[in-house]
Amino acid sequence: MFVLCVVASPAWAEAIKQGYVAPPVVTTESMVQMLGGLLLVLAMIGGLAWFLKRFSLLSNTSTGVVKVIAATGVGQRERVVVVEIDNTWLVLGVAPGRVNKLHALEKPRSEDTGIAQDEQSVKSFAAQLNNSIER
Repeated sequence: MFVLCVVASPAWAEAIKQGYVAPPVVTTESMVQMLGGLLLVLAMIGGLAWFLKRFSLLSNTSTGVVKVIAATGVGQRERVVVVEIDNTWLVLGVAPGRVNKLHALEKPRSEDTGIAQDEQSVKSFAAQLNNSIER
């Protein structure tokens, strides 16, 4: 093996032209292009995460005993949260480091929450849409 390398090296030396300088593997241009692509991908990931959070496309449904019904911010770090536990709704005040029960009430029936009214308005809208399409 060593003999093969020693014999072949003069042949390789003649094949390389005098004054030829191999281009560098890593150039400034390639580094800028690589960093630009990396920043673009990171920006796309951050933008997608913001979009999903902003428009609540990520489902936060829970199948356990405790279900979060609604939540709203009342300050920079304070929130009011409605939680359902065993057909009871608890209104909780949540702040950094503590949670206070503000009110407890029975879970409203579906007609009390306006779901039946929404279903009826959807049916009437569908009927109106069908009438306008038939004309």
